[in-house]
Amino acid sequence: MKRLPAALMIALVLSTSALADTASQGDPKLIRPFQAHVSEAAIANLRHRIADTRWPDQETVPDAAQGANLVQLRELVRYWGTTYNWRKAEAKLNALPQYVTNIDGVDIHFIWVRSKQPNALPVIVTHGWPGSVFEFAKVIGPLTDPTAYGGSAADAFDVVIPSIPGYGFSGKPTGTGWDPDHIARVWAELMHRLGYKSYVAQGGDWGALITSAMARQAQPGLAGIHLNLPATIPPEVAAALATGGPAPAGLSEAELATFNAVLAFSKQGNSAYISMLGARPQTIGYGVTDSPAFLAAFMLGHPGFAGWSYGANSKQTPTKDEVLDDFSLYWLTNSAASSGRLYWENMGKSPLFAAAQRTNEIAIPVAVTVFPEDVYRPPETWARRAYRNLIYFHEADKGGHFAAWEQPQLFSEELRAAFRSLRQGGKGL
Repeated sequence: MKRLPAALMIALVLSTSALADTASQGDPKLIRPFQAHVSEAAIANLRHRIADTRWPDQETVPDAAQGANLVQLRELVRYWGTTYNWRKAEAKLNALPQYVTNIDGVDIHFIWVRSKQPNALPVIVTHGWPGSVFEFAKVIGPLTDPTAYGGSAADAFDVVIPSIPGYGFSGKPTGTGWDPDHIARVWAELMHRLGYKSYVAQGGDWGALITSAMARQAQPGLAGIHLNLPATIPPEVAAALATGGPAPAGLSEAELATFNAVLAFSKQGNSAYISMLGARPQTIGYGVTDSPAFLAAFMLGHPGFAGWSYGANSKQTPTKDEVLDDFSLYWLTNSAASSGRLYWENMGKSPLFAAAQRTNEIAIPVAVTVFPEDVYRPPETWARRAYRNLIYFHEADKGGHFAAWEQPQLFSEELRAAFRSLRQGGKGL
């Protein structure tokens, strides 16, 4: 794969404003450098609101069955308002090359780090909710400079990490229709603007839906995808789950275990946030926009945080500060409501059901990594049934829903292994 000469890579116009209106600054197709900067007034307002939090009474159960634990949450929010330092997070972002471009009338913020290796494989990596570009900060080095992290120069990637429209420093859509299919087309246009003729894509959570949509659309230049939350549940199993069981006859031991786990997951209310955001994102938006405590409690209700210890374990990743980097990004960009609307746009289309995500229409190579602590563990039989061109399937030893955040080295190794066959076989690259 040939890299574009530097003089032809891209046209750039200077911008340092965190929330600049790109459309008003000439050609919106231009790629403009970006630096994040949140005002001191906004940070002071966050701390003031935290100090004025009105707390509810203690939950009446000893676990998280009713939601975020009051004692743990109160201590986390106290730390957020007194000790946590957003400027460190901002510096972390600004140490990376960031850009903004306008596509379909919406500003798209993205991190773009190119490898020094001349034949690096471009990859666009997409986050989900309640994640952000912060999830991938620790995989940029291993992916772009693999020799420094135990890999081979042949495994190098150019890495593009966009913020989903409505999230972080990307713009907020003002109309409807911004579903995963639309965002998939925007991502393809972004990679085209960056000069890539051939590339791959990766995603988990919403990133998996957007990445799968790109593959289903057979976007020009997309040579393969990697998913860490694949839509593999077959139609007859989906139908049984929708009615609360029983399981269809003929399931293998692994398939039955997955069926029972997904059924229990649903009955325990772990997907309640999907129902709330899918039905009434604006209603939820008032709370997450007005109260930092509510924002934290609501986001910690995501099952990806089920095993997180609120920062009590100093060896656990993400750390307390890293989680608050993420939450602060939502708060300080006022994107907690706009991000939730993606659930409304996708209402009724389960991210786990193969038929809902039309996986049978994906013809390009697909790679899947299953992380054991994710919201479900799809068996290989379902994955092969869902994706007719499955070139890689692996069950990792550890890691959960936020795999890149939790296990950055392992996540990077999975991407190297997943796309190695594409590189070696030259399939579309």
